[in-house]
Amino acid sequence: MEKEWSLLPDTSARAVEFSQRIGTTPFTAALLLHRGITSDEEARAFLHPEKQPFHDPFLMRDMEKAVSRIEQAIQAQERIVVYGDYDVDGITATSLLCRNLRQLGANAGYFIPHRQKDGYGLHKETLDEIIAGGAGLIVTVDCGISAVEEAAAAKDKVDLIITDHHLPGQELPKALAVIDPHRADCAYPDKNIAGVGVAFKLCQALWQKMRGKSFTGDLDIVALGTVADVVPLLGENRKIVQQGLRVLKKSKRPGIQALLAVTELQEKEITAGHIGFVLAPRLNAAGRLASALRGVELLLTEDGEEAQAIAEELDAANRERQAVEQEILQAAEKQIEEIDVKQAHVLVLHGEGWHPGVIGIVASRIVERYYRPTVIIAEEDGVGKGSCRSIRGFHMFEALSACKEHLLGFGGHAQAAGLSLRSADIASFREALEAYAAKVLTEEDFVPILDIELELAPEKITEQLMTEIKLLEPYGMGNPKPLFSTHGVRGSYARQIGKEGQHLKFELDGLDASIDVLAWGKGEEAPFVNRERIDIAYFPEYHVWREKRSLQLMLEDFRPARAEAKHPDRDALASVYRFLLVRQRAGEGLPADAEKLLAEYLLHFPAMGIFTFQKALQIFEELSVLLPDDGQYAFCPPQEKLDLQKSRIFREGNPL
Repeated sequence: MEKEWSLLPDTSARAVEFSQRIGTTPFTAALLLHRGITSDEEARAFLHPEKQPFHDPFLMRDMEKAVSRIEQAIQAQERIVVYGDYDVDGITATSLLCRNLRQLGANAGYFIPHRQKDGYGLHKETLDEIIAGGAGLIVTVDCGISAVEEAAAAKDKVDLIITDHHLPGQELPKALAVIDPHRADCAYPDKNIAGVGVAFKLCQALWQKMRGKSFTGDLDIVALGTVADVVPLLGENRKIVQQGLRVLKKSKRPGIQALLAVTELQEKEITAGHIGFVLAPRLNAAGRLASALRGVELLLTEDGEEAQAIAEELDAANRERQAVEQEILQAAEKQIEEIDVKQAHVLVLHGEGWHPGVIGIVASRIVERYYRPTVIIAEEDGVGKGSCRSIRGFHMFEALSACKEHLLGFGGHAQAAGLSLRSADIASFREALEAYAAKVLTEEDFVPILDIELELAPEKITEQLMTEIKLLEPYGMGNPKPLFSTHGVRGSYARQIGKEGQHLKFELDGLDASIDVLAWGKGEEAPFVNRERIDIAYFPEYHVWREKRSLQLMLEDFRPARAEAKHPDRDALASVYRFLLVRQRAGEGLPADAEKLLAEYLLHFPAMGIFTFQKALQIFEELSVLLPDDGQYAFCPPQEKLDLQKSRIFREGNPL
């Protein structure tokens, strides 16, 4: 999917004055301004989160009630059960709270619902089973804020403390204590902490009240859940993750050590990216395909051999998850072949027997590929469970609210949501969601935007600049990696790398020192890079090999150099048309791949760049001369003279 590059507003004048106030260079100040950081206090807190104190946990509504009841349970040795969730936020929150309750002398156990058998949140039957097992106090983590009926049913049977970070509904559950920073009457200043963050605040309050200690332990566990739950890495979350990454690297916890070992990260500097793309998927794999309890057991065990065995089990489960995900993705792609994606505002895809534990990942893959709000529904016994992922400008929760008469239930937020519905209602739901999307989305919304911080020539990157960029870590939601662009560069020695040649590596020409460039998943573009000048959007980083450090650029995107980009005029279109006609008469196929077709074109026709050639093909598609069909073009010569003015792309490139 071609992205539109958007250079963020020029803040150079403000950056100079801002940098003088906060003691940085204008470069760093400009990056801060792009992140909405405009005051001296905000800047210092962002650049040095380690110097910022944690907020008082007792600022959270009902924290006093919760701590008093837990202290009472510990003194009386009542059975306390921590009720968690099956994602990484829930797994880490469960592990964290259970570990600290036990350290404070509690008789504490835990329960996590099974994704397929139980589903998300509290359930009356499960609560009754926990009570029957002897629990005198149940404390939820990362769930419960919407469990109004379940809490009411348990009210006279057990004391219930709810800790959560999701948005509450119109009515709060009637529990002994409800701790959620999103409560309207909660004065806690940081509303964006994850479920494990709320559990961490409860631990801080318990240690403060019961032992008189300021608790800052277990930040490796807290960082894992915080990054995995994709909450904004700002404020308290930024401090948690920055400090937690340092602890994670040196962790003596057997489970963490085993997880780093199976992922071969022991010798590397751990980043938020490693958590999000390497460590968290393995913890998540247990809850996606089987029971998330193994993730909790990994984080709680003190036995190295047991930890290694569980880590290897989770690693194998992650590979299985990837295989299942790929099967569903291929099945979803088959359905998309029957859809005119250019006309569709949303994609609703469904299948019997699809594993509900991986459909969220599949939905994300489809959005990446087609940039359409996507709903993937796994059906079983006439009922579907769906995962929804959205694009910029389309609020998924509001969209589902507008279609709720077709659903059994739903929940979520702007970019991601979940739903359930009867299989018989999928068609009507698709129609309703499509109609809603058609009203709120425009053609421009279907073009993904790539935000570029600054134009920066690679040869201008110094060690000082790299040090300043590193001050922005950790990166994540609310603080993306800064991307820079440079234009009209020429690559050399472009080649495919990786086991299957799926990745691209090349060097930049014309520089005093060689700089390697890497692009994941772009191996097939090597001939193009060797042939044409390109514009690149990149993030610079240091690569260390055998103790030797070198600068390399990680490409986020690249395109034909716009300075050399030329829209096809009538002569260029005539040349491409003749090429297509010759191939048709020779009985040769027309792959719907501009790169492959251009390579053939250049063997016999005048020189033309990829940008011009791609636009020519798009114009012929708009005029129905070329019809894409299952990876090929059908060539349909017109019966009458072509009216090029009927093509929007031609008009934009050739204004009258």
